[in-house]
Amino acid sequence: MLFKNIHIGQLIQTRVKETNFSTERLTNFLQCSEHDIENMYNSESLHAELLLKWSKLLQYDFFRMYSQHLLLYSPPSSPDYYKNIKQQKTELPEFRKNIYTIEIIEFILDLVKSNKKTKQEVIKEYKIPKTTLYKWLNKY
Repeated sequence: MLFKNIHIGQLIQTRVKETNFSTERLTNFLQCSEHDIENMYNSESLHAELLLKWSKLLQYDFFRMYSQHLLLYSPPSSPDYYKNIKQQKTELPEFRKNIYTIEIIEFILDLVKSNKKTKQEVIKEYKIPKTTLYKWLNKY
């Protein structure tokens, strides 16, 4: 799975097929018509509240797709900007920045092992700490 271009409707449709949910159950839970569900399958993006309903119903965290995208493709910020942001107080919950799923680890390791990218390229492009990459290489 490449996390660069996310078509959430197709991913939901895939999960529905895997779980064998009936259309009737989907329409009842989401309180919509079959036509609306087809439109969702064709949508590249969905409203967050609707995506949360799909995640609960299908027992799959669809938001993780976007989190992984941020980990892999967010642009680097200047050290000064990051330093200023870090000092500001926020009422929002704070999360660890780098939480890598097994899929991300496998994706990165595949790039290195298949010689598509060097270790240095991976470290630079995806901003993965050098020690983290080497731990993954030893562990996996």
